[in-house]
Amino acid sequence: MGIVLGAVAGAPGSPGFAASASPSTSPPASPSTLASPSSSATASSYAFAEDAPSVTGAADTADAESLEPGTTYRSSLPSDGKVYYRLRLDGTSTVYVAATAVPPTDAAVTPTEGVRVSVQDADGRSCSAADTASIGAGRSPRPLTVWGVRQLSPSRSLCQGAGTYYVVVERVLRTESTPGDWDLELAPVLEPRLRKAGSTSAPEAWDSATPSPPAGTAVRVRGGGGFGSSTVLEQGVWRDDVRPGQTLFYEVPVDWGQQVYATADLSSSSGGGAGGGFVPGGVNLALYNPVRGLVDATSISYNGSQKSGALAALPPVGYDNRYAVSDRVNGMRFAGAYYLVVHLAARVGEEFGDGPFGLVLRVRVKGEATAGPGYAGQSEPSGIFQVGLLGRSSGAAGQADSSGGDGGGGGGDAGMKLVAVGGIGAGTVVLVVLGVWVVVGRRRAAGV
Repeated sequence: MGIVLGAVAGAPGSPGFAASASPSTSPPASPSTLASPSSSATASSYAFAEDAPSVTGAADTADAESLEPGTTYRSSLPSDGKVYYRLRLDGTSTVYVAATAVPPTDAAVTPTEGVRVSVQDADGRSCSAADTASIGAGRSPRPLTVWGVRQLSPSRSLCQGAGTYYVVVERVLRTESTPGDWDLELAPVLEPRLRKAGSTSAPEAWDSATPSPPAGTAVRVRGGGGFGSSTVLEQGVWRDDVRPGQTLFYEVPVDWGQQVYATADLSSSSGGGAGGGFVPGGVNLALYNPVRGLVDATSISYNGSQKSGALAALPPVGYDNRYAVSDRVNGMRFAGAYYLVVHLAARVGEEFGDGPFGLVLRVRVKGEATAGPGYAGQSEPSGIFQVGLLGRSSGAAGQADSSGGDGGGGGGDAGMKLVAVGGIGAGTVVLVVLGVWVVVGRRRAAGV
């Protein structure tokens, strides 16, 4: 009985589980109440991962602290120089490290300044091109997320072996910015190798037609303050409020073979600010993949009238997308939680008042889920490349599978029904056995 009750009680915390947003769902705490104490002079509006261990970025590789895939860390990024962190990697897995840099909410920032990350081997050679993100035309302090990768590939010779690697993070083009540290969140992820080698080229063709956004009555939700507290959205129309300077996080489960589309509509201004003019890059909508790699983003200028922005058409999720040149294609390389991130520039408040401003997100997930590529081991964190309560694959955590690993089978709803039936069946057996024990005990007590 302990096994049955444990399985039922533990289901919501299983890898890949997320409760869908609904009108009756209690809204999460606001970003300001979720944020951890900031290392900056001014508290950050970003909600860092709860209980994240702190690490200090070293000024050189000799003193670099270690990062373990599957654990999210908190650190800080100085105004000058690079900071280093150490990775000890095997020779069979691909490893991603996302770095989210968060300027203080009152920092003076320029459009071109930002953050850069790379993964390097012990000889100082970059394992992939450094990824850079910048503030943009909105000139508004906001979380900036970049990702570095050590990817195993038969076409590469660098960074393919086991050994020591380094994550290198730095500020870029900060000539006019406010001095001082930025807060930093680091999220290393391990992707195991495949059981069976597949194609090493990107798909040549996919359905690039953009479908019409979903229609209907919008369901009220409240966005999270960070990746770790993002609000889960399924396909549909969702209504939220956003204030100038605020960044909201949502996640959309997207399975192997599925395509995701999203639009963001910002309402017209109902209040009067000092200006009533024009804010370039007033609204930013971005999509990040399950390891927080940027897939696509769009920036919308705001003049007080209602505005709408849409992400570009994206390919179906597929393992081979990683071999494409385009960021929009190679970012769609695994199933899992894709993150929609919306930022409203602080300058919107100066021109049009403090709001809040109405935000409508229209999300469509197109296509039937297909089988995953068949991983040879488990990801770290476990279940990150799965969708659903226990993942849609027979290799999901909590289910025995002759293959093992994430995303291997594509069991889908049938697998979920088997889990449910199995749980009910096991519970029934336990109740019958308990009943027999009670009857036998009473008969013995009565001397029968």
